[in-house]
Order: sequence, then C-alpha cells, then structure tokens
Amino acid sequence: MVFMPESSILLERALALATQALRLTSPNPRVGCVIADASGRILGLGHTQRAGQAHAEIMALRDAQAQGHAVQGAIAYVTLEPCSHHGRTGPCSDALIAAGIGKVVASNTDPNPLVAGQGFARLLAAGVQVEVLPTEHRLAIASRELNIGFFSRMTRQTPWVRLKLAASLDGQTALQNGVSQWITSPEARADGHAWRARACAVLTGIGTVLADNPRLDVRLVDTPRQPSLVVVDSCLETPLDAALFIAGRACIIYAAVQNDVKKSALEARGATVIYLPGSTPGTQAKVDLAAMLRDLAQREINELHVEAGHKLNGSFIRGALVDEFLLYMAPKLLGQGQGMTNLGPFTALGEAVELEFESIERVGPDLRLLARPHQGVSAK
Repeated sequence: MVFMPESSILLERALALATQALRLTSPNPRVGCVIADASGRILGLGHTQRAGQAHAEIMALRDAQAQGHAVQGAIAYVTLEPCSHHGRTGPCSDALIAAGIGKVVASNTDPNPLVAGQGFARLLAAGVQVEVLPTEHRLAIASRELNIGFFSRMTRQTPWVRLKLAASLDGQTALQNGVSQWITSPEARADGHAWRARACAVLTGIGTVLADNPRLDVRLVDTPRQPSLVVVDSCLETPLDAALFIAGRACIIYAAVQNDVKKSALEARGATVIYLPGSTPGTQAKVDLAAMLRDLAQREINELHVEAGHKLNGSFIRGALVDEFLLYMAPKLLGQGQGMTNLGPFTALGEAVELEFESIERVGPDLRLLARPHQGVSAK
C-alpha cells in the first residue's frame, strides 16, 4: 500500500493534536483527528477530551461544522482506529459514517479487544474506504509510543511501568545521612513533574512515605488532572496524617499483612486498601508486585510512574517489572551515599541488567536518560 505525501503530512498534524491530549485523556488513548477534502484542505481538527467526553473524531466533526464546512466525501486522518463500541461514549465509526466521510486513514489498529479491527470493518461495510499505516511506519510507531501505556494494558494486561531516578554522576540518590534535596536542578525537577502529569498513577513505597512525607502530586507544570497515587505498604504503616492524602485524588494502598483496624482508618481518609501478599516462603510478607500490576490494569491504569527508594526499585527490577527507566543525572560527585537500587552484589558482569538507551537529552545543567531493558521488552 502506497501512502501519498499529503497523507503523511496530515497524519503528522493529527499526531501533533494527539500530543496536546497527553495529560488529559487517561484512561483513554491520546488520539488526534484531521478532516480534509480530497485536495488536502483542512476542514476540521480535534483531539480526544477527558474520559467520558468527546473523542478526536467527534471534536473534528464539530470543528468542521462550526466553520461551516461540509464533510461529505471528505477524508478523516486519525492516529488510532475509530472505536466501534459503546463505552463512556458512542462509536466514533458510526459518527463518521453518519457524517458522510468517504475515507479514513489511520496510523494504528486499536489494540482494545472491544475494537481491534471492528471499527474498520464497520466503516468498510458502510462503503467508507480505509487505509492503515504499516506497523513499521514512523508515524505508526510514534502514535503507539504516545499511547504506550494504553497498548500495554490492552495487550499485556499490565500498565507500562516507568521508573524515575535522580542521581549524581557517581550514581548516588542521597548523601549517607539521607539528604537528597536537591541533587538535580529546578529544570530537571519540573521535567520530572511533566512525566508525572502524563501518568495515570504515581507509585511509591512506605519507606519513602515515612522518610520524606511526600505529596507526589504535580505542582511544577500545569495539568488538567492529578494522577492517582499508589503506595506499596506491606504492613500498613502509612500515617493517617500523611501529606499524600490530597482531597479528590484517588489513593490505592497495597498491603501484605492484614490489619483491618488500620485499613478502616485509612479508608476513612479516602484510600482504597488492597491485600495482595506474595507467596515466597520463609520471608517477611511482601506485596506481590506482579499481581499488583495486573490489578492496576483492571483499574484502567495505563502508565505507572514509579518514584521509590532503592529497596522497592530493586524489587521491581529483580522481578523484571520495569519497562522504562527515566534517569536524571546531575553533574556532581557525592562520594559515598545512597545508591539507586539494592541489586546484587553480582559476581559476574553477565549478571548485570542490560539496558538500551532510547534518548539522552540536556535538561538545564543535567542529563535526562531514557532507557529500556535490552531488546526493548520486559519479562512480564
């Protein structure tokens, strides 16, 4: 299938629209739509709104109508297959058919089993032409990357797990006395909040809660929504007056040791407490992290942003549960301090966790490194 240059140009525009929805649509995918006539003249633009509100195709149709443009026989360029099911909203494929759209050019097939080609089938049955980019096309890849958590949840039934770290050049996240504020620059911290903002949920461990009493909300960048908070707290030690209890924000606490009195008290503060003990014999009860991720997927968490201490970081890495590492590295040497994880000690280099760099960028005076497990897939 050959795609004309104007198709790529208009899909590029649709992708830019989808990017505008980065912090808005969870748990729905970030989708953009451009409606144009056969000559490439743009008639309507739109991107997906908050969950329960209009999808990209509906927004583009409304935009065309508001401008007085007829869309009969027009082409809809969309970054993801139009939906075909009744969820929080009606099927977008039906709306495109009813509007008289003559052709749909899409970047990707929707991985949602409730759609997964059925939207295209619905369009074709109504006489609408359909073209889909090859999966290796750069715009198809970019659209999937924008929705990497949604694709993960739909295909693997787990969120995309992104582990964020901030360290000195010699790999220390804090001094030996625990002081860590601030190793990285204000620019890096603001950038970190931008990554928080795109996530469905931010996760931390009870060690961080007790040591730092963090809020773990988004403050340094504008966002239309706050991500949910997840706490791994095996023994339910979260203080009832912890700063993480922010009105209106969903908070899920996973525990391994049953304590129904504390559970009730935490739930009175607005938290949801879930017991998910692991089954490793002869060890202190710990939360089953793999089961937790499956449970979070069922709760429609697409991207999980982890900001935890070295012990929980190590547990995630040892369990092959990390899909992506987001590391901010400051041009400082701290000497002896606290490291990023409690992996090892290894006795051979072959035991090392191998990663592949996805990108390396300057953020203020610091470096931001994005890396994924070797070959780009985790062992989940």
